[in-house]
Amino acid sequence: MSDRPHSHQLYTVAQVRELDRRAIEELHVPGFELMRRAAWAALSGLRRQWPQARRIAVHCGPGNNGGDGFLLAVLAREAGLQVDVFALGETSAGDAATARQAWKDAGGAVRLWQPDDALPVVDVHVDALYGTGLRRAPEAPVAALIEAVNASGAPVLALDVPSGLDADTGRTPGAAIRADLTMSFIAAKRGLYTGRAANVVGRLELDALGLPESLWRDVPPDAQLLMAEHLPPRPRDANKGTNGHVLAIGGEHGMAGAIRLSGEAALRVGAGLVSVATRAEHLLALNAARPELMAHGVDGPQTLEPLLARASVLAVGPGLGQGAWSHALWLTALDSGKPLVLDADGLNLLAREPRCFAQPAVLTPHPGEAARLLGSTVAEVEADRFAAARGLADRFQTVVVLKGSGSLIADPDGRLDVCPWGNPGMATGGMGDLLTGIVAALLAQGCGAWEAACLGVGLHARAGDCAARQGERGLLATDLLAPLRALGNGLDV
Repeated sequence: MSDRPHSHQLYTVAQVRELDRRAIEELHVPGFELMRRAAWAALSGLRRQWPQARRIAVHCGPGNNGGDGFLLAVLAREAGLQVDVFALGETSAGDAATARQAWKDAGGAVRLWQPDDALPVVDVHVDALYGTGLRRAPEAPVAALIEAVNASGAPVLALDVPSGLDADTGRTPGAAIRADLTMSFIAAKRGLYTGRAANVVGRLELDALGLPESLWRDVPPDAQLLMAEHLPPRPRDANKGTNGHVLAIGGEHGMAGAIRLSGEAALRVGAGLVSVATRAEHLLALNAARPELMAHGVDGPQTLEPLLARASVLAVGPGLGQGAWSHALWLTALDSGKPLVLDADGLNLLAREPRCFAQPAVLTPHPGEAARLLGSTVAEVEADRFAAARGLADRFQTVVVLKGSGSLIADPDGRLDVCPWGNPGMATGGMGDLLTGIVAALLAQGCGAWEAACLGVGLHARAGDCAARQGERGLLATDLLAPLRALGNGLDV
């Protein structure tokens, strides 16, 4: 795999096609040579991942992705592997036709795929069907092949993009190859890092095909991957007052746990003080469970306002509810002008009464909340998570975290980062409450809204991955607190 500074830069399909064009027309690297380099990179990845493989099947589509597959078949056969090649049709286009002929000239046979055909028993299937060229659901005969490969029990190497995955958005509108390894070429495609991609990409390797740095000049990435970071060491003369005061507002009847999780996460990430404004009946439980939280019973704006005066940052929404009590606290908190993080019912109330934010603010919706904020549907949000995140940031003029597999962080200027960490064990109650407290604590310690959102999302997801080492199923939100503290301090976990 090529080691280059672009490994954290993500591009749209249109941008990758422009890079491909520049390589051919401006750097004078023939398209067939790029295809040959991709085939070499793919074969190298296959041998690293499955060194004992002796027989492979390569499934080729009509375009350049299929051309990569034909040349991989040539190289694999030269390396001593037994290779079966299947094609979707009798012809290939452009450089792919030359690659197909190269396979035939090497003595290889091409079998046309028929839905009733049985796949051979092989050590590895190679997906070279569509690459970045497919935005719709595969047609029925190809879908049947994809399902057969997925059901074969043999591991799968996908070339560039698992066929059926939209490389721009991360959606799978129909059948999609479930790869164990995806070898991607030239530049990282943004859709391989969010949405449904986690189900189909497997391990992802990127190879720049030996192209020079000048290729990427004047082609800024559409987005970037987050990089692992932690807070700098504290000054030796720090005190609790210099590390901010978070006020967590929420915890309607029956939802004390949500606001406790948010407050405790803020403490674990280093807020100097954390207060909780909640229903009075929750005070005994909160004080017994976590005495470091300064819990206050509030019955309305008048009892909330003194707490707001002492706070430097607000975490609004965990367990808040949407009734009269909830709405009064929400409105008072937002009108205070304090920097804030808004989540859960804080977002649902915002959907009912939209406003833009003059103060530093971070919104952290999941797809359902994002749909309500945009006046759309969850399906529309998930169909293009990048557009949804940017649309929210523009609509509310603030930083937005669109949660989910491959969480996205967007700002009103269009900047967008993608979180490469996290796991399905984190799909449990309370995880979002933790994130709210984490981001609020980072704001309280002097981070700007963008920095707090990016650092907070990264710490949260990485802590989840540490906790999942003991298994994803049964993971609790509180399991993240110990690794969260360690990661925030730059310690090995």
